Amino acid sequence: MKKICVLGAGSWGSALALSLAKKGYNVMMWTLSQEQADKINTTKENIDYLPGVLFPNNIELTTNIEEAVRDSRLIILAVPSQAIRSVCKQIKEFVKPNQILVDVAKGLEKGTGFRLSQVCGEELPENPYVVLSGPSHAEEVAKDIPTTLVVGSEDLEIAQEVQDIFMSPKLRVYTNPDVIGVELGGALKNIIAFGAGICDGLGYGDNTKAALMTRGIREIARLGTALGADANTFSGLSGIGDLIVTCTSMHSRNRRAGILIGQGKSLDETLKEVKMVVEGITATEVAYEVSKKMNIDMPITSAIYSVLHDGKNANEVVVNLMMRSKKHEIEEIVDDKLGF
Repeated sequence: MKKICVLGAGSWGSALALSLAKKGYNVMMWTLSQEQADKINTTKENIDYLPGVLFPNNIELTTNIEEAVRDSRLIILAVPSQAIRSVCKQIKEFVKPNQILVDVAKGLEKGTGFRLSQVCGEELPENPYVVLSGPSHAEEVAKDIPTTLVVGSEDLEIAQEVQDIFMSPKLRVYTNPDVIGVELGGALKNIIAFGAGICDGLGYGDNTKAALMTRGIREIARLGTALGADANTFSGLSGIGDLIVTCTSMHSRNRRAGILIGQGKSLDETLKEVKMVVEGITATEVAYEVSKKMNIDMPITSAIYSVLHDGKNANEVVVNLMMRSKKHEIEEIVDDKLGF
């Protein structure tokens, strides 16, 4: 059986490890916490992240990152987006060029604004890189609920190899050569999901959420295409698919965090209650800065940023969004028809 390494022992890394172990792969998961490693190796359960789901014997936890990476065909990066660079630096001295990096984190690097492929490209330029994304809650994947994902890679052969490794009767995987689009769809939808949570916390209804999601995907595509993505990608699994699942489910930590903000909790209170990384908060900061630098109109992102960092009242921000100047729904079509 081939060995696969998962760096990170949170909910998503654990769910993917379970899926791969069921296919017969030996999975070695790395965690910083010796206590967590000992607990999971002993109880065969990641009770903090996936309670009630038992690990088979071909999943092993270690705190030795070199041991985890050694002889693994895939190195799955399942740590928070802001830890990707640090982890890549840690494995740089012993990783082999033929090992495939599979990024399953969804975010943008704070400070640089980099996509995670750019981060990995700087730290581990010799290694093939793919991004695995799509509408997928760890809690459901761990329980074998049918799920679809997409592998983004510029190398079709590598993409198909990763596709084959992950494919199962419960996990259907597609390929897409648009790495930029797949990454940005996964990262930016967290902003909109956070906003959807705020709307829920304010007591708004389905009409509001439908509007937010529809205009949100336009906003994601606007920035995405400006950064080099294919607009069609945002109509797919890592775009509208991931947006739907993250905006509508209580499995979504971004939506749960937004609900607390909408109910009047402070950011610190919110993070303490959620107890997990909320990628949408950092993504909002980075996307806001990038959009300003590139002069890209992102009113929803700007509104959420003002609630998080400028102390603006969420109800007032919604009113301001509703009362902006009149626009055509799809301006590109109107501009083309009118010859602008």
